[in-house]
Amino acid sequence: MANNEDQFKKVISHAKEYGYIFGSSEIYDGLSAVYDYAQNGVELKKNIREYWWKSMVYMHQNIVGLDAAILMHPKTWKASGHVDAFSDPLIDNKDSKKRYRADVLIEDHAEKLENKAQKEITKAKKRFGDSFNETEFVTTNARVIGYREKKAEMLSTMARLLEAEDLLGVKALIEELGIVCPVSGSKNWTDVKQFNLMFGTKLGASAETATDLYLRPETAQGIFVNFLNVQKTGRMRIPFGIAQTGKAFRNEIVARQFIFRMREFEQMEMQFFVRPGQEMKWYDYWKETRLKWHHSLGLGPENYRFHDHEKLAHYANAATDIEFKFPFGFKELEGIHSRTDFDLKAHEAHSGKKLQFFDPELKENYTPYVVETSIGLDRMFLAVFSNSLQEETLEDGSSRTVLRLPAILAPVKIAVFPLIKRDGLPELAKQIIEDLKWDYNVFYDEKDAVGKRYRRQDANGTPFCVTVDHQTLEDKTVTIRHRDTMEQERIAISDISDLVSKSLSMKDWLQ
Repeated sequence: MANNEDQFKKVISHAKEYGYIFGSSEIYDGLSAVYDYAQNGVELKKNIREYWWKSMVYMHQNIVGLDAAILMHPKTWKASGHVDAFSDPLIDNKDSKKRYRADVLIEDHAEKLENKAQKEITKAKKRFGDSFNETEFVTTNARVIGYREKKAEMLSTMARLLEAEDLLGVKALIEELGIVCPVSGSKNWTDVKQFNLMFGTKLGASAETATDLYLRPETAQGIFVNFLNVQKTGRMRIPFGIAQTGKAFRNEIVARQFIFRMREFEQMEMQFFVRPGQEMKWYDYWKETRLKWHHSLGLGPENYRFHDHEKLAHYANAATDIEFKFPFGFKELEGIHSRTDFDLKAHEAHSGKKLQFFDPELKENYTPYVVETSIGLDRMFLAVFSNSLQEETLEDGSSRTVLRLPAILAPVKIAVFPLIKRDGLPELAKQIIEDLKWDYNVFYDEKDAVGKRYRRQDANGTPFCVTVDHQTLEDKTVTIRHRDTMEQERIAISDISDLVSKSLSMKDWLQ
């Protein structure tokens, strides 16, 4: 565990040192759980957003985009259930004065049992070697079965208590499990309370006449209230989807783990409208499609798993998370939910406007069902960044820090160096940049020995470095170096763009 914590600390310091993420308002000692994306971070974030957008909107003829406003009519949040039910169970430790989400404390405790089960599996793998049958082992080994049954029972009990809003029962479960405060190590807990997560604001010129509004806690409602506008103007037929990326705001009880849980964050959501009765078919389709998208980035299939919800939200009839193995363990990265017709019917009831679809095949009106895919852009950034940061020992015994970002997402695609700062080499390097900058984000560096410059770009995640030397003056060739293998090859200046574009083909990545 300590090793994972060390790795996470390296991720946070590397993100700052290489211009990816800064604490917000740092010169004023920062603002808790709010972050700024720096010069490289904004590029990586944009590239992830674009990779999602192209796969979701451009690859599907029946999905279109939307950019709804952050401020919405206050009735929106009454209809959606956020005013009455958008809260988390909060518990304080009396000794450390630290505040926690009660459900997260229980989930983290349950995950320790899964870690114990994994240790048993790892030990058995070492003992039995090639003859090890993992499927048989996990279904027959008493310890593994015991750990997993205890974990399932714990989570099931928690879900039942939260569903019934039995907050005394939640506290009793925390006490029964002997859960201690991670800071003080004490079991001295307050009662569990509900805490509404929405940020309030005002709209109007004076305090007396101002309207109470909320900063949106999710982007989905902007899609639902525009369902009919998009359907009619786009002449969309069911099934069809509406995709949106944008900021959302939650006054989190415990915002922690760097950009994993923030108060201001960005979502990438798609709401897919289907015929009632066909929602489970599409739910399964989107589960498979979304996991395939994650795998396309090459972060390792072993780092993903599905986690079905024990406790369903009031609007859902099926829900699962795609969890990713962050440095602090498996946590939710993306949610896929079958939301039924709850949202459209609720907005219909509160607005008095009909939000139905006339199906020409069935020759009838109905309220569509919705299947949602919702991924946190900041969490996706953290997944990609933390997975890519690696320390390597080289053949000569030296080490290098390399940020192995998927090339399609890397902020800078090519760094161009003159070998030395004279003899016309800087001028030629800058000419090459003038040509490449139309298609790629390119970086110029002439400071320090070329080996040091390579190391800087490795740590920055740049997939290609081009070095201009005296031979370039003679035959118009350069050395191109590949970040991941450190291999170098001599190619013509005119071939740089072709070589790079092959590794950045959206078609090749997404297929």
